[in-house]
Formats: sequence, structure tokens, C-alpha cells
Amino acid sequence: MAKMRVIFMGTPDFAVPTLDALVAASDLDVIAVYTQPPRQAGRGRNLRPTVVHDAGVAHGIPVLTPASLKTAEAQAEFSALGADAAVVVAYGLILPAAILQAPRLGCFNLHGSLLPRWRGAAPIQRAVMAGDKVTGVCVMAMDEGLDTGPELMRAELPIGPADTAGDLHDKLARLGAPLMVEALRAVADDAIQSKTQPEAGVTYARKIDKTEARIDWNRPAEELDCLIRGLSPFPGAWCEWQGARIKVLLAEPVADGATGEPGRALDDNLLIACGEGALRLLRLQRSGKGVMPAVDFLRGSPVGPGTLIS
Repeated sequence: MAKMRVIFMGTPDFAVPTLDALVAASDLDVIAVYTQPPRQAGRGRNLRPTVVHDAGVAHGIPVLTPASLKTAEAQAEFSALGADAAVVVAYGLILPAAILQAPRLGCFNLHGSLLPRWRGAAPIQRAVMAGDKVTGVCVMAMDEGLDTGPELMRAELPIGPADTAGDLHDKLARLGAPLMVEALRAVADDAIQSKTQPEAGVTYARKIDKTEARIDWNRPAEELDCLIRGLSPFPGAWCEWQGARIKVLLAEPVADGATGEPGRALDDNLLIACGEGALRLLRLQRSGKGVMPAVDFLRGSPVGPGTLIS
């Protein structure tokens, strides 16, 4: 039986486990990898390929990096590959109708939320920031809408009280990889029925704006905990102390008996008063420095009771 010919389309590290799983599947043949073009990065501003580009090269797969898929030339090149299916994981470019219709079986997307909740650019961060207790991944057949295609499969994952967006990113990437392989096999065998996404419960995960990252100590501690975990490790929620910007990458809400002026330290162990309750800061990062636990931060920068953190 001929292997299914698959085009893989992805850009960041979230996509790599799925690519690896497709390559490892004996009944699938990844014939090409599409990823975004190399970008300038680092102090030297040298062009740097994406992590998916590097992974494709490591697997010995041809890598294509068109700046757009809207041109007739790009669409003809894609169609000429003769793919049975295309798998899309955080690719970052819009797929026009000509691309969506080219593979025999269609294009299939792995999305990092339980659709229709958190369609859009930042589903993992938004789920944590909103205080969701569960998230997951969905495989959907793609259409021209924004994450609106019919769902094929899903897998759920609880969000723990200390889970950051970074933690969930890695867990969901690993969870989604075998799910995509399973979905492709079911589609090839005509053994699955897609399910139209419901209209109820639709939310949009808009791109993270850096202006959201400033910590407002007037907000309740529970809300700030979700904000901090949702923005950890990037871009990182931040505050100011002694004129320096400090990122807070993990904290713990404290409710009982923890009251005071918002932003004031309540002890010498980084318990900071909020609008309701207080936050114990656990993991921090000074500008230009590495991430460190609170005990190491305090060793070089004591913060006494009554200190104002803005």
C-alpha cells in the first residue's frame, strides 16, 4: 500500500514534535516542509532559519520558505508536489483557497486549544490568563476562516495551579503530535466524521500585546497569578523596583491575612499586597540577567517589609 504523501507546514518549536511524529510513522511520507523564511536575529542580526527549517533539514526533507502563498508561482509549486494531505502547525502564513484545495484529502491543522474556545494567535497564553482549568489540542480540517474548520479529534489537558504558558506549550505539543498522526490515518481510511464547531462558546485569542504585561497591583492576586503564568516565559509580566524592570515569571496567591497597600511588600520574602490578597513572588528575572528563584534574587537585593514595588 502506497504511503500517504504529506506536506508539513510549521514555524516555531511547538510544531517540531508533530513533524517528528509524521516522519516516524511508517505509513506516511513527508515530501516537503514549508516554513517561514529566515529572519534576522541576535546581536549580529544574521539571518537565522526557523527551528522547523532546521528539523526538516535534519530529517533530510526538502524545505521551502516562500514569503507568501498568494502568488500563482507559489501555488503552482505547492500543487506540483502532488500531496495527499498537508499538516499545518503554527505556520504563521495565510493559506489561500488554492492551497487549501490542492492536497487530495485536504489540509489539517493542529490548534492549541479546545475549539471553538480560543481561536486565533495566542490560545495557550489566553487560556492561562483567563483562569481556565482545562485546555487541550484539536485537529481540524481547514477552511478559509480563522480556526473555523470542522473538528476531527481532540485531546484534553488539565491546567494545574502552577502551570505556566511555557509548561502547557510543551505538554500540548507532545499531546498533539500522535493525535495528528491518528487523525490522518482515520481520514485516509474514511473512518472518521468531522464535526462542525458550535457557534456557542467562541472566544478569540488575540496576539499578546506588550502593554498587557505591566503588573497592576490593584488587581486581585488570583487575577495577577493567571496573568503572570500566562505570560511566562515570554514576554514576561513585569514590575519596577529601584528604577529597574523586573520580570515575574512565577508567583503564588496568598489570601489569608495578607492585606496592605497594593504594591507594598508585606514581609522580607517577596509577599506583595494586591487589590485582594497578596502574591508571593517565586521566580524573577532582572533585565539582561538569567531567571532566578526568589531566594537568589533576595540574596543580592533584599526587599524589606513596606518596600513599594510599582
